[in-house]
Amino acid sequence: MTFIEELRWRGMIQDIMPGTEEQLAKEMTSAYIGFDPTSDSLHIGSLVPILLLVHLQKAGHKPYALVGGATGMIGDPSGKSEERNLLSADVLAHNQAGIKKQLERFLNFDDSLPNKAEMVNNYDWFKEISFLEFIRDAGKHITVNYMMAKDSVKKRLEGDTGMSFTEFTYQLIQGYDFYWLYQNKNCKLQMGGSDQWGNITTGTELIRRKAGGEAFAFTCPLVKKADGGKFGKSEKGNVWLDANKTSPYQFYQFWLNASDADAVAWIKLFTLLEKEVIDGLIAQHEEAPHLRILQKTLAEQLTVFVHSRADYDFAVKASEILFSNGAADALQSLNEAQLLQVMDGVPTVNISKAQVEAGYDFVSFLAESGIFPSKGEAKKMLQAGGLSINKQGIIGDSWILNSRHLLQDRYILLRKGKKNYYLVVVTSEL
Repeated sequence: MTFIEELRWRGMIQDIMPGTEEQLAKEMTSAYIGFDPTSDSLHIGSLVPILLLVHLQKAGHKPYALVGGATGMIGDPSGKSEERNLLSADVLAHNQAGIKKQLERFLNFDDSLPNKAEMVNNYDWFKEISFLEFIRDAGKHITVNYMMAKDSVKKRLEGDTGMSFTEFTYQLIQGYDFYWLYQNKNCKLQMGGSDQWGNITTGTELIRRKAGGEAFAFTCPLVKKADGGKFGKSEKGNVWLDANKTSPYQFYQFWLNASDADAVAWIKLFTLLEKEVIDGLIAQHEEAPHLRILQKTLAEQLTVFVHSRADYDFAVKASEILFSNGAADALQSLNEAQLLQVMDGVPTVNISKAQVEAGYDFVSFLAESGIFPSKGEAKKMLQAGGLSINKQGIIGDSWILNSRHLLQDRYILLRKGKKNYYLVVVTSEL
């Protein structure tokens, strides 16, 4: 398959400008996507544009990743109902460095390649342009009528909040990015999400009117969940690519918990597996959906792609610790950092070091900590075998918590019933 044919099969094409396929078939083509530097990490919503650049480079074309140091100071109104807070130059510089480090994991920046990836920052050219120069050299080529016709502008003007002049100029500034890359980097194609179509076509229009040239564009659909929920969000918020913001274990769990309908679409969209492999996986999934083959493959492919094979192996191990009946030895083998990663999001309960050293009646602890509403309820569950400490079952109703139960000299993992976990944390004093 050609580059565009592959993207169509994967569901990654929504709008495409006439002549784009022909241009890509004719020669190695330079193309770019812009990344918003509002954080020092990209999130999983950025994976589609990242993968567009990955597929582009694999097909022999040259990818440019533009980090918007200048446009980040303004804020893109596309898909937004309110104006964003503007970022300082120092914050933007920090965020750009973080994003570049992440992109280097996915794209090949090797200087020896004819289609090596490059990263550019639009602040590098905008910092030299005065306001008067910009409105004279760029603004005169695009009419207000043209800019007002864009959906991103119309929706904001029809709302209650309106739109500032700052945000109104965004499409012209993004359009100038495309013009500058066309003139200085021979960049003939811009890609992006479907909400960017208006901004992207402003760029092709500016290139046509100002440079007399021809440029091309296509967009991919915005990812949505089958149930209508917002993609890329977990109970804790955004699912980030940075392991310090979203642990590899939580990242793995996000994909593992995908619905069947989402998994069928996402296996094409988010992995680099070949069509024959994916078709086979979908067929297996349809025969035995309870095995969750697609979800497991998604979780493996994405965790390895974004993090590492070691992080994936640990995520599998962590899942076994939490969701299998045994795994007591595996739990004991974790270091403190790994233990806390597995327990991320698990409710915590404090217990004093003095209480543990003296020995704390387990039934009293369960009631006094609030895990159970009363000693009677705790004792009933205990006698029924519905409690475990560090993945080991508890027999009988006479039990004392003491130092021998501690993991890493500070923690106890308590399970109540089949799925409810509590991390007991020893503190110097309560």
